Amino acid sequence: MPDLLAPGLRLVFCGTALGRQSAQARAYYANPANLFWRTLHQVGLTPERFSPCDYPRLLDLGIGLTDLSKGHFGNDAELPADALDGAVLREKMLRYQPAILAFTSKTGASRLLDRPTGRIVLGEQVERIGITRLFVLPSPSGSGRRYWDIAPWQALADLVNGSA
Repeated sequence: MPDLLAPGLRLVFCGTALGRQSAQARAYYANPANLFWRTLHQVGLTPERFSPCDYPRLLDLGIGLTDLSKGHFGNDAELPADALDGAVLREKMLRYQPAILAFTSKTGASRLLDRPTGRIVLGEQVERIGITRLFVLPSPSGSGRRYWDIAPWQALADLVNGSA
């Protein structure tokens, strides 16, 4: 899946890797059990609920998408140890300089921040990549449902939309 990136975006979401259904559909967050698209609309980041195939429209809203793993797909536990490339992500953020990079799981943030998921709090982080602020969200995937909380997603939307 190609990145959905452009210079100066308001927000870029970063997942760990495409799930199997997303890889098959060639669309980000395509599993119907994933709350990503529903949540973007609920918190006010999209004017209507987009379907996964609508993902290119996010650029019109100043929102981009990427993953830490571009060469593998599947659940986090299925990925090889070297699949998540924090250095490449850092380079992309320095090149495109979005205002905020939001990880859609603690796993992704853990790789970039080089600390265990248990030591990562949800919400804005103190670290930056150049000018880019970092934010960590609970995973919207069906497999992470027991940890689901929309509040950090709303806090991110408020920050992006200037309400925070």
